[in-house]
Amino acid sequence: MARRAIRVFWGRRPESVQAVSIRWRRTLEQVEFLLPEAVGGSWQQVHSSGPATTLTVEQLTQVLDNARTAENWSDRLGIGLRLTSGGGPEWELELSGLAGGEPEIVLQSMVLAVSAPAAAEVPEKELLRMLAVVWEPDFGDVTDDNILDALADESDYRVGDPVVGRVGFLSAARADALPAELGVTTSEVPGRGVLLQIGSPDTVLRAYERLRDAGALEPLPRPLDRAVF
Repeated sequence: MARRAIRVFWGRRPESVQAVSIRWRRTLEQVEFLLPEAVGGSWQQVHSSGPATTLTVEQLTQVLDNARTAENWSDRLGIGLRLTSGGGPEWELELSGLAGGEPEIVLQSMVLAVSAPAAAEVPEKELLRMLAVVWEPDFGDVTDDNILDALADESDYRVGDPVVGRVGFLSAARADALPAELGVTTSEVPGRGVLLQIGSPDTVLRAYERLRDAGALEPLPRPLDRAVF
């Protein structure tokens, strides 16, 4: 079984529970459309303590409102939600999001972790495009532990820095800083930015270093004052 993560990140963007709920609903609907074999017919909400509970799309607004009003919630951090689903012994999904807040340091995010049979075709590019459209992030990637380890070991990558994986997403202003002849395939996400089809870990490493040197992967300023670059 192979595991990969499709991730998007952004900065300060306060939103209502209703607005966050709409984004979550669109995400679940599109995951079910793009990965029907992986969704086991229901979603389970993972709690910080106690067993997981079944959650339907219709319950999203109430569940997010409950999270917002919980004792440990902070409007600076955002509304957190973690869901899982599984379509069989070799398929597992986990969606983990933190959105709607006004953080000063920690980025907000949506992460889709997919565990699938090694021979299965997972539409990684389409899933990243979908998350970019729904969540309007600053940057995103398709990655795995090998890629992240290589970036940390060989390029001084630090968790929280803008980064790309074997597929990457850059918001529009970051895309303006793309170096000439990067050597990767690009496609526009209208109104959002650009997708980069990068490839193997070695290619990711070279692309990351060139993008960083060109200024396309500059961190957002701290304290955070915007959602995107």
